[in-house]
Amino acid sequence: MKNLGLLKNQALSTEQSEWIARVDLAAAHRVADAYNWTQLIYNHFTCRVPNEPEHFLVKPNDLMFKEVTASNLQKVNLDGHLVNGSAEINPSGFAIHTAILKSRSDVNSVLHIHTDNGIALSAHKNGLRFMSQASMRFYGSISYHDYHGVAELDESESIARDIGQSKVMIMRNHGLLVVGRSITEAMSRLNYLMSAINSQLKIEATGIENILMPTPDVCERAAKQWNVLEDEGKLKEWPAMLRWMDSLDNSYRY
Repeated sequence: MKNLGLLKNQALSTEQSEWIARVDLAAAHRVADAYNWTQLIYNHFTCRVPNEPEHFLVKPNDLMFKEVTASNLQKVNLDGHLVNGSAEINPSGFAIHTAILKSRSDVNSVLHIHTDNGIALSAHKNGLRFMSQASMRFYGSISYHDYHGVAELDESESIARDIGQSKVMIMRNHGLLVVGRSITEAMSRLNYLMSAINSQLKIEATGIENILMPTPDVCERAAKQWNVLEDEGKLKEWPAMLRWMDSLDNSYRY
């Protein structure tokens, strides 16, 4: 692991900023693996390279999430060319991630997963329903994208159009996609999205007649509260997640 040797409040160099992003993105892969949010070598997480908005980091196509480290992440430009590294990049993942990174300058991290419950929800005609505190985080900021087969470059325009300014996009009959201004924000959103989905499927299994739905006013108020937490940088989960990963296997840092 690189020793940054930083003083508090010391400005980061471009190289140091990129290394921190690499460590965080590698950790995000390990967190997803620990939660069993993976599907063999598939699924893909990306983040922009700090100070290089036309470049992003992504794992090699043939690695499982638990094999990702800071140093084996590949740097790619938005046209699909490797800036450094020589590994193959998942073409479907490239189509999805570049569509969003090109169209959303506010987005610096894109997370896409296929979990069993996520796929089940993606095929649910009602989509995500706002019946839990976790789900209300996304009230008014969730979109849907219909399935057209394995994503290819010609689908990029419709992906960008469908996500709009949303935080989350449910990819119908496919999986989940979450964006964030940072890896830490995107991972927090993904964690709450999975909680919302898991809760919804369990609640609905008890029977529709048993469900108590909050009013739209309550959902809107809760969403605004979440927005304040995000905008003011008050999400504090990430350091705890890093400590968790360090306790399991800190090789992601190298």
